[in-house]
Amino acid sequence: MPIAPLLLTRRALAALALTPAFIGAARAEAPKPESAVDMAKVLAAGPLTELSIGEAAGVPVVEYGSLTCPHCAHFSKDVWPAFKAAFVDTGKVRYIFREYSRNNLDVGAFMLARCMGDDKTFPTIELLFAQQDKWANDKPLDGLTAALRPTGMTRDKLESCLKDQKTADALTQIVKTADETVKVSGTPTFVIDGKVYDGALSLEDLTAILKPILK
Repeated sequence: MPIAPLLLTRRALAALALTPAFIGAARAEAPKPESAVDMAKVLAAGPLTELSIGEAAGVPVVEYGSLTCPHCAHFSKDVWPAFKAAFVDTGKVRYIFREYSRNNLDVGAFMLARCMGDDKTFPTIELLFAQQDKWANDKPLDGLTAALRPTGMTRDKLESCLKDQKTADALTQIVKTADETVKVSGTPTFVIDGKVYDGALSLEDLTAILKPILK
């Protein structure tokens, strides 16, 4: 699917973020977690193929994100590229994205990402985050059609994907499990080493959280 230009832009951002001056600015103290959970329960298999990136032996970092959440879009566009380069690509972290639908538009958008196929789901989610302001509005079908046009998805295909009740039910189950296990109160929510962090985390925050775990 033709989304390479987007990925190239992110690589450039990641390279900039990994300069010595940037790394040296990392915060000394990690943010305080909101609560603690059983990491084994968090990592239990769900109803859909796991959206996991990185080495299986890496420290699991789970993000519960919503496609209509501006803070989640900010993380995807401005933090994830550098985080991926520093921790995921180096084998230190295994990043897991969990679809947390806050509304019907989230469900529909996630259904379209899943409809692209397992290997294309996460790149499509990144694309939708990058185009969030163009489709998360009062004419979402038109916006989603335009946003997904680079992937080759037609309007007919889009409408067909949105009729997949099995995937819709699975996405609803992911939210139910997250609420029961993690007690997600907002998006994004991160779970790292059995600790729950509510709200957006910066690269500096994540570095400070992971530093003692990766020793």
